[in-house]
Amino acid sequence: MNISLFKSKLLPVFSILFLFIFWKLPLDIDYFEIILATLFIFLVSYIEFKSKFLKSLGFQKRDFTLNTLLIKAPLYAVGLFVLYYFVLVPGTTYLTKQPIDFSTFDTIKNNPTLLIISLAFIWISAAFGEEIVWRGYFMKQFAKLFGEGKLSISLNIILFGILFGMLHSYQGITGQIVTGILGATLSFIFYKHKYNLWLNIAIHGFFDSIAILLFYFELL
Repeated sequence: MNISLFKSKLLPVFSILFLFIFWKLPLDIDYFEIILATLFIFLVSYIEFKSKFLKSLGFQKRDFTLNTLLIKAPLYAVGLFVLYYFVLVPGTTYLTKQPIDFSTFDTIKNNPTLLIISLAFIWISAAFGEEIVWRGYFMKQFAKLFGEGKLSISLNIILFGILFGMLHSYQGITGQIVTGILGATLSFIFYKHKYNLWLNIAIHGFFDSIAILLFYFELL
């Protein structure tokens, strides 16, 4: 078998299929699944791209700026959260007649120790982990295999938005739909900003931090 073909075409396909099978296994390790998935993505990306594997995922030095991390990202995060809180959640709940299941986060309420741990963990697992796996690897590999035409990019964003939502089944059908829309929106931002993974990581981190703080104060 041609080594180049294996690394550039077959390895990404097998890796993506493997991760979806891995996520469906009854391992009961919660957010550690995405951390293990991230380490796996680092490995397969290194096999394909060697020393440039971080760049292949969207980690560009030119994008690691204060403007990106502390101005653009918080503004995007606040805008997304306003959309989430005032439009997506009530609108989707109205259609499904089922509220989002937030019971997973009940233990955070009025628990300052768990709040700090949760904030640290969501930046590691959700912000870094999910963005590296879903945007940095899945989305870029899809674009590499199928091109960046309008149809391809549209399918890319929609497909991984749907799958991203489906893997948040612990939030119920409403949570899956809302999370899928948010995932697609993050994918669109990633594409429009020329695969700037630093920006997506920061947006995701700030968005989830707002949510965690609202859970803590029992406002969500």
